[in-house]
Amino acid sequence: MSNPKHDKGEHYLTTPKAEPFLERLIFNNRALILIAFAVLTLFLGYNAAKIQPDASFERMIPLEHPYIVNMLEHRDDLENLGNFVRIAVEAEEGDIFTEEYMETLKQITDEVFYLDGVDRSGLKSLWTANVRWVEVTEQGFQGGTVIPDGYDGSRESLEQLRQNILRSSEVGRLVADNFKSTVVYAPLYETNPETGKPLDYAEFSRALEEQIRNKYEAANPNIDIHIVGFAKKVGDLIEGIGSIAYFAGITILLTTLLLFWYSRCIAGTLVPVFSSIIAVIWQLGALRLLGYGLDPYSVLVPFLVFAIGISHGVQVVNAMAIEAAKGFDPMMAARLAFRALYIPGMLALISDAFGFLTLLFIEIDVIKDLAVAAGLGVAIVIITNLVLHPLIMSYIGITKGGINHVQNHGEKQDRKWRLMSYFAHPGVAPISLLIALLGLGVGMYYKQDLKVGDLDQGAPELRKDSRYNQDNAFIIDNYSTSADVLVVMVKTQVEQCTQYNVLTAMDRLQWELQNTPGVQSSVSLADVSKVVTKALNEGNWKWYALSRNQTIINASIREAPAGLINTDCSLTPVLVFLEDHKAETLETAVETVEKFAAKHNNEEHTFLLAAGNAGVEAATNEVISSAKNMMLIFVYGVVSFLCLLTFRSVRAVLCIVVPLGLTSVLCEAIMAVSGIGIKVATLPVIALGVGIGVDYGIYIYSKLEKYLLEGKTLQEAYFETLRSTGKAVVFTGVTLGLGVVTWIFSPIKFQADMGFLLFFMFLWNMIGAIWLLPALARFLLRPEKMLAKAKASK
Repeated sequence: MSNPKHDKGEHYLTTPKAEPFLERLIFNNRALILIAFAVLTLFLGYNAAKIQPDASFERMIPLEHPYIVNMLEHRDDLENLGNFVRIAVEAEEGDIFTEEYMETLKQITDEVFYLDGVDRSGLKSLWTANVRWVEVTEQGFQGGTVIPDGYDGSRESLEQLRQNILRSSEVGRLVADNFKSTVVYAPLYETNPETGKPLDYAEFSRALEEQIRNKYEAANPNIDIHIVGFAKKVGDLIEGIGSIAYFAGITILLTTLLLFWYSRCIAGTLVPVFSSIIAVIWQLGALRLLGYGLDPYSVLVPFLVFAIGISHGVQVVNAMAIEAAKGFDPMMAARLAFRALYIPGMLALISDAFGFLTLLFIEIDVIKDLAVAAGLGVAIVIITNLVLHPLIMSYIGITKGGINHVQNHGEKQDRKWRLMSYFAHPGVAPISLLIALLGLGVGMYYKQDLKVGDLDQGAPELRKDSRYNQDNAFIIDNYSTSADVLVVMVKTQVEQCTQYNVLTAMDRLQWELQNTPGVQSSVSLADVSKVVTKALNEGNWKWYALSRNQTIINASIREAPAGLINTDCSLTPVLVFLEDHKAETLETAVETVEKFAAKHNNEEHTFLLAAGNAGVEAATNEVISSAKNMMLIFVYGVVSFLCLLTFRSVRAVLCIVVPLGLTSVLCEAIMAVSGIGIKVATLPVIALGVGIGVDYGIYIYSKLEKYLLEGKTLQEAYFETLRSTGKAVVFTGVTLGLGVVTWIFSPIKFQADMGFLLFFMFLWNMIGAIWLLPALARFLLRPEKMLAKAKASK
């Protein structure tokens, strides 16, 4: 490969020596390469059509975090691992004590029992045998199933049912506080034990809708059904993916129209779009061959691949139009465009790829999958943008309309670029830097409020008015045990989990938690022991305490509910029900448990965090919080190193990277002000924004350096840069921004959040490259030394 600076300086030479080796290799074998592209596209397109949505509970959690390690190690001893659904069956008129309601609840329970993926041994409903009542009488303990023996729907049996529910501990758990609804609780398998296949969340969610909600609401108009749980949330997200195709169509149409308005050339419009779509097809096909599917988060990556392809395709069209306007034929115009762009283009795309691959640092499989998908997509764009696109254009060329557009609008556009070139003026540059410093200060101030985790109740991936979040609000309002459960595991020696010291420590932890903001209630073996001890003493509240007599303790926990003690009595959980899973709520609860554990863990008992869906959320937040800064340091480090390797100048690196840093700070400030937390769905945007945004600076700087090496003054060099490359950069920033801003209307909230943030980053990175880069160049670059060094190297 020839010297990059020589290629830039000798841009218009057409002698064979001026041709890079890659250029000769590609353009001397055009037909053969295009045939290979066609064959590969058919093969990968066939595989792309077969790619399936893919979602897994374990792939969405940080498996190496200590909380998750503890949870998975004891998963066989716990019931509340976070992967379950709760189906609340509500009586709109009256209460649950009617024959019609109870018959419908029985049918729903039976229907849920036979759904694929349900752990039938853990299914709970008023109709299941594991939901019981217990009371103490003069004769001793009495109990039975909540549904009375001989239940026939009569008034007497319904009254007996009411009494049994009141004597059970299920009010607020399986039965609403107002007795207008009950819950069917269904724990789920991650892998179907009958088929060995992973649970199909999309199919399971459809079954809940069709076989449960729609069927029984239609059969009984007085019934309203509410469903929450991880599987239902993911199912709703996968269903919402269908709308993504609609937004993809809008993005492609809008991009095509804007490209034609920009180029006035049919070929210059359709070929970049075609090449970008080919890149997406290749990406999806390659992912399928590598064994990947599309989960609800990585499904947006094809959008980004398309956007990156268009971004670089515009540069090719722009460069070819300029060369064609000078009289070169399509073949030579394509070769000259390739010669000018292959170094900055490859640098920009490799920077994009490494920016995405920094997400591999985050120990959550869905984010790693997203990193692989995005990195693979960018690698493919290098081929489609720098090879396929110029080759097709070398046959078609820029149309007369496109050439005339460049020639006729030159003088009018020159006035605009001449005005913008004052960003490099000695009197304007200091003002620009002062504005940038003020913006940095404002951004740093507001980004202090940026939170890691969810900032709203319910599923933040879905909109507040979505059916899922309405169902979740119903559960919160009507049950004292919320859907957000933090499970603290208390580990002891075998047969020691019911010892007085262990239960006392658990009781103290519960007292501290119940006085912690955000904690709704808690349940443990200690509660069972206290309730039964009081019952054994004629219900006297003076006996509502843990007995020091181990025999009494053993008797009191004999009827403990399943899930509060494992088979060998070496582990017992404390179930902590939270008001929500907001970042602040999780931080407060976890901090309380960790402080308590640090003081009270000993040889007799160890308090371990954490299981339950809230425990998973807490672990995820910690991983994201610790990885965020490392990820940013790495992505900026890689981008800086690649720029240094290419331009051999620290000053050049600062000109390109400083505007990106300002964009990152302002993006985090906007997230804080807009109430968007850093989480699995939004963290990738920060890396993606840097990776994609660096393209603008690289293209601008490479042209600026070229004209400076020709001996032009900084302002004049910047004027020429704007005339050639600047207009393509501005167009790309605006087009990509408008393309993703349509996502704001998506029913999937995290797609709307990504659209909003990417819209800002696309536009602001473009503004930074156009406005701030020349101001930095005014203070950092030394054109005289650059020119002298270039002459000396020759």
